[in-house]
Amino acid sequence: MQTLLLWLFYLSSFYAFIPGILTRIFGFRVFRRGSGTNEFALTFDDGPDPLYTPRLLDLLKRYDMKATFFVVGSHAEKHPEVVRRIHREGHLIGIHNYVHKSNWLMRPVTVRKQVKRTDDIIYEITGERSTYYRPPWGIVNLFDFAKNTGCRIILWSSMFSDWRSKIGADRLTERILAKLRGGEVMLLHDCGTTMGANPDAPEQMLIALERVLEVAQQKGMRSIRVDEMMAKESKSKVKKVSLLKRMLVSVWLLWEKGFHALFSLETVTPDDPMLHFRKRAYTGKPVVMEDGTRLDKGDQVLELHFDNRKLYQIGSRSRSEMQLAIQMIRAVQKDLPTLANMVLERPEFKEVRGLYGVSMISRGPEQFGFHVLDLPSGLFASSTRLYLKLLLSVIHPKGQARLKEGSQVMEPKMLMMPVEVLIERYAEKRTPSVKPPTEEPHELAQEQVVDLTIAGATASRM
Repeated sequence: MQTLLLWLFYLSSFYAFIPGILTRIFGFRVFRRGSGTNEFALTFDDGPDPLYTPRLLDLLKRYDMKATFFVVGSHAEKHPEVVRRIHREGHLIGIHNYVHKSNWLMRPVTVRKQVKRTDDIIYEITGERSTYYRPPWGIVNLFDFAKNTGCRIILWSSMFSDWRSKIGADRLTERILAKLRGGEVMLLHDCGTTMGANPDAPEQMLIALERVLEVAQQKGMRSIRVDEMMAKESKSKVKKVSLLKRMLVSVWLLWEKGFHALFSLETVTPDDPMLHFRKRAYTGKPVVMEDGTRLDKGDQVLELHFDNRKLYQIGSRSRSEMQLAIQMIRAVQKDLPTLANMVLERPEFKEVRGLYGVSMISRGPEQFGFHVLDLPSGLFASSTRLYLKLLLSVIHPKGQARLKEGSQVMEPKMLMMPVEVLIERYAEKRTPSVKPPTEEPHELAQEQVVDLTIAGATASRM
């Protein structure tokens, strides 16, 4: 039961929950708001519609406003003349899947096919490819987050429930006018055939929009395409990075705290946490380490998790990656003797065969006595790879640049240490076999040990 619960927790968190929080709340890896004072972005989903979209285009043309249309591929396929007109009149065309279906309910390969099919339809009609994508209902999964579609994800900063006709033109006008300001990305709908929408809802939207455009024109404001807004926004992006990163780290640490509570992780040194652990039965395939130690299904192991708050704190005060590496090595060294003594002293750990964890490393932990093994291919390995790359890009001092320094070190690996090795090296008052890199730590250790601690709450359920 616990194994099933953990699997569900991992899958929902990796695939939907974490990407949803980071995109919706913090706008991480998506575009949802611009800046400025006189320009906003009108965006329209679910079309094209043969009745309402041409009327919308007439309205935009009359007020000399530009917009972005995220088209459903099956609709575009049926009404190519409307798509052709959208393109001819200078509006931006984006992708909204081939059918209007949530990405949470589709496999990554299915989402990718939906996007490609819609892009091919747009290309056949207009002669241009689209690189902008809005998933239905704005719902992203982990693979969308990792640029599974190859497109830039566009969300919104304001929506108005205009898919319901009962809202009425008057109330809809008030809602849109309340959000009429620079940098706003407004979500509206030019088609009412989507599940949950009213077929005649776009009629009320058109009435309200005409009133809003009249006010905008009087105020000297104009609607621009999303790509134009993004180009303007990129100039001020650097100023926002540090705040965004702090917010992302806060969300991750909150999630990690919940993970630790849910699975009752213990901390080796609560006053200065670095290593967390729990005892469980190994459930993966038999593993034979280099020293001949064998780990079989059902054997008791201590599952290790590394403290990302500690990593972030050390990284924040480190002046260089070399300094960060030295401090991380010393933090791990400090905890291993305490953990070894706990294994010796506590009766419930008598049957423990070894330590076990997962990390984005290739060689660094070997100096601590760990064996580094390939993670068996499968869904967990793929999800872990994407998840850890995302985490690394947020927490690592070099950010996303760290992801581009070589694919070999960016593969998740299994870390295992026989309990005999742990006790022999670290128990009681024995001097640890690993020498602290006090003066000139090897460059390899510098790069790899930093990544060792990135894994956080991501141990495998192999």
